[in-house]
Amino acid sequence: MINWHEIDTVLLDLDGTLLDLHFDNYFWCEHLPLCYAQKHGVALPKARDYLMKELSLHRGKLSWYLTNHWSETLKLDIVELKQQVAHKIKVRPSVRPFLHFLAKKNKQRIIATNADLNSLRLKFDRTKIDLLVDAVYSSENFGRPKEELGYWQDLKTETAFDPRRTLLIDDNISVLNCARDFGIRHLLAINKPDSQQPAREITEHQHTEYFDGLHSPGAC
Repeated sequence: MINWHEIDTVLLDLDGTLLDLHFDNYFWCEHLPLCYAQKHGVALPKARDYLMKELSLHRGKLSWYLTNHWSETLKLDIVELKQQVAHKIKVRPSVRPFLHFLAKKNKQRIIATNADLNSLRLKFDRTKIDLLVDAVYSSENFGRPKEELGYWQDLKTETAFDPRRTLLIDDNISVLNCARDFGIRHLLAINKPDSQQPAREITEHQHTEYFDGLHSPGAC
């Protein structure tokens, strides 16, 4: 149970927290390999192996999240390809009621995401979830991902949030660990970011599947 009297600001991840991570997993693991294989005339297993190896080299780095980087590297229009499967972009259950709950509690609601600006335009156009928060900050704004301490310092400079009175909700354990090292006191992990995958076992942080229990009538 969250003690809301101890929290002024809620930092919210986007993909896997507010939005179903199934869209991103499907795009990178299924749709992109197929498109790459067709574009470059290679077998699908070979295309998938190449992409997974290439992606792994950038995991946790800013480049991993930049559509322009991948468009140039893979010689494909990543934004256009994402638009082809944009119908899979979905808001996770109980998210909208939770954001309304935070507003009634007068909590500052900030989307803190690694999604780049191209991806944000696509996802916000489909979901309008940005209209339910006070601000949005992409790692592209700061030139570094949430896995680096500098991201949190830049965000603190921009928003003046108090780490001791801030809650971060995220599905990325590396990000949560970095935020903890920065000094953010309240941390909550999402254990089932992809609706098509089973819940993960998480031991490092408090975790939840959905937000229902956080905005129930009994929530403090």
